[in-house]
Amino acid sequence: MRKIPIYSHPAAGWPALISSTQKLMDYKTFLRGSISVFKSNQPQGGFDCPGCAWPDHKSHKAIDVCENGIKVIASETMTNKADAQFFARHTVTELQRWSGYELEHSGRLSEPMYYDAAQDRYVPIPWENAYRIIAEQLGQLDSPHEALFYTSGRVTNEPAFLFQLFVRCFGTNNLPDCSNMCHEPTSVMLGRQLGIGKATVKLEDFEQAKLILMFGQNPATNHPRMLEMLAHSHEQGCRIISINPMREQGLSKFRNPQKPTHMAAGQSDDMVDEVIQIQIGGDAALLTGIAKWLIENDKINHDFIATHTSGFEPIKQWLAEQSWADIELGCGILKSEIIGLAKLVGDSPATICTWGMGITQHVQGDDNVAMITNLLLLMGMIGIDGAGASPVRGHSNVQGDRTMGIHERPSKSLLDSLERVFEHPMPQEHGYDVVTGAKALIAGKLKVFMGMGGNYAVAAPDTTAIEQALTTTQLNIFVGTKLNETMLYPGANNLILPCLGRTERIVTTKGEQFATIEDSMCQIVPTQGTLKPVSDTLKSEAQIVADIATHVLGADSSIPWLAMSEDFDVIRDYIGQAINGFEDFNQRIRTTERGFHLYHAARHRVWNTESGKAQFEVPQYPITFVAAQMAAANDIDDHADTAQKVWQLTSVRSHDQFNTMIFGFKDRYRQTDRRDVLFMHPDEISRLGWQKGDRVMVSRQRADDSLEQPRILGPLVLTEMDIASNAVAAYYPECNDLFDLDTHAPDSHIPAYKSTTIVLERVEASTAEPA
Repeated sequence: MRKIPIYSHPAAGWPALISSTQKLMDYKTFLRGSISVFKSNQPQGGFDCPGCAWPDHKSHKAIDVCENGIKVIASETMTNKADAQFFARHTVTELQRWSGYELEHSGRLSEPMYYDAAQDRYVPIPWENAYRIIAEQLGQLDSPHEALFYTSGRVTNEPAFLFQLFVRCFGTNNLPDCSNMCHEPTSVMLGRQLGIGKATVKLEDFEQAKLILMFGQNPATNHPRMLEMLAHSHEQGCRIISINPMREQGLSKFRNPQKPTHMAAGQSDDMVDEVIQIQIGGDAALLTGIAKWLIENDKINHDFIATHTSGFEPIKQWLAEQSWADIELGCGILKSEIIGLAKLVGDSPATICTWGMGITQHVQGDDNVAMITNLLLLMGMIGIDGAGASPVRGHSNVQGDRTMGIHERPSKSLLDSLERVFEHPMPQEHGYDVVTGAKALIAGKLKVFMGMGGNYAVAAPDTTAIEQALTTTQLNIFVGTKLNETMLYPGANNLILPCLGRTERIVTTKGEQFATIEDSMCQIVPTQGTLKPVSDTLKSEAQIVADIATHVLGADSSIPWLAMSEDFDVIRDYIGQAINGFEDFNQRIRTTERGFHLYHAARHRVWNTESGKAQFEVPQYPITFVAAQMAAANDIDDHADTAQKVWQLTSVRSHDQFNTMIFGFKDRYRQTDRRDVLFMHPDEISRLGWQKGDRVMVSRQRADDSLEQPRILGPLVLTEMDIASNAVAAYYPECNDLFDLDTHAPDSHIPAYKSTTIVLERVEASTAEPA
């Protein structure tokens, strides 16, 4: 398949600066937002960017934020308000018809609101009255397990700790969070194989790596701060390989806005040396081929395997049983190319494997992470400088929230620790995650939903079904900074509780407070907003949780909720007692500019696993799983009239969005300014006899349930992309109704956003002349 250069310019550079400036102006926050840009990720008196979780470098810069971060800051620092006057002008029924872009730009939530069904509008409600409704409704439940408490990764450590403590004191572990939808296979499999579900690398390891394998990542769009480190690694002699069905145009060269010579002279740094363009869902097959060749050619680290691992013989036997024909079929890459990549791995003294949601969001997502870890273990690449596992989290504190106890399947040690510190019994039964929680909501088993940030219905599969299920509850509570779709499907009682943003000052009777976050590489850093809040009625998330806990659990609670919300040092003292690794928390967070690194046992080759050693894992799915899926779908499909009836669809994010937040419609690297598109390689478009601009309907029907009503999306505008054969892509979250809650990885339950089998039908030909 021919390669197509679509975006020929370097990533970042002047277009990034222009786009960032335009977003500050679009949100009417040029001055307020610009002040925050200079405070973002600063070690003294600054706040941690509410965007991605990429770590701060040890070197200090006057401006240390990327284009995507500036867009998130612009969104949060806008002064237009979605207040009582706004809701008086718009009914909820009207707002349900608004796009995500329109809701995002409606303004900051600025006062507590209650849904009045008679008016079909949100109306103002005093904070105290809102708390009384919450206490009354929670008190009427037959069981605490009838309530679901969701958390977004934007919540900082201190309120996250309070939130999980409140929910558990209330009596349930129903604590799903956004990690269930992004990196859950990472947490599950790294935890099982290495003893801890987090990155084993530090940022400095990228400076010493000799080979970096990037799986399923598009940092130019989703975490641009990574580009600078990739360019630096490449300059140091590191070879960088991108393994992705899409040849992302922002990964070839990087024009660093921090370098005046780059900007003035049009210079740029190289990054990726080669792109391995596998088919969608082919990662485990490719890794199988690499591992198979390394073992057969004795290129593995026998000493490390013998000393530090368990389960080598079963994985060796399984690899020996895999045929090269199946490996090629499974990943779409020739044996000769796989061997070439295997030789690079075998010759590298220091290899980092880094991955994003292109690895995790598959039915076989657990297998993908297991095979990456298996490869690192075969080569002894855990616990040495310049090497290791580097999952890149998508939200600024999603990892920290987990560390603080936001988890539906808590460890016994965490529950025992909480009981010891707070002298309060903790629920032992595992709770609902995002998938099982959504299914319980749809089934009518839940009467209360509470979201600490996030856009639950839109982020999860089966969006429409979840939205309708929310209208059947007794109470929905939304704590957030911006209006979103999930808030617009009210139950019997519906509350919006507005909170302070990351960029705003938190001032209590005890003075100005700071919070903390944990980045993708286990660094704990302080974050302190500096802006005057957009409204005097806003409360911090910690205060909202403490107020709710006081009203629900009773004033005689032995836990000092209000004292903790007034003084975050008190929260950190409790965290230091209850959470491993946070001893002397208050002292340690104040003694260094960039915070402190949590002890990572596997980084020191200490394995907190069942066997006491690092564990090889045999995949659960056959490496030809995707090919078999497509074959099965072909068998049941009888209405496609093209040479290839079935396609694999993956969801992607644009350059003008962050998670479900839609900043605009311009996807610079993919050269489109609309979101209702279907990406396909131009060779495939020509093969079908179609052309760019045609309108296409996308439909999906599961091969294991032919009675299910087809899921249909479209019409979408056919658009060119350098993507693997047999593959198409559409924007998330618009394509979420094509995915369902039953199609997920077996252990982590992550939905298969990145791989589903679909059928295409052209419904309208383009009026443009063929190229």
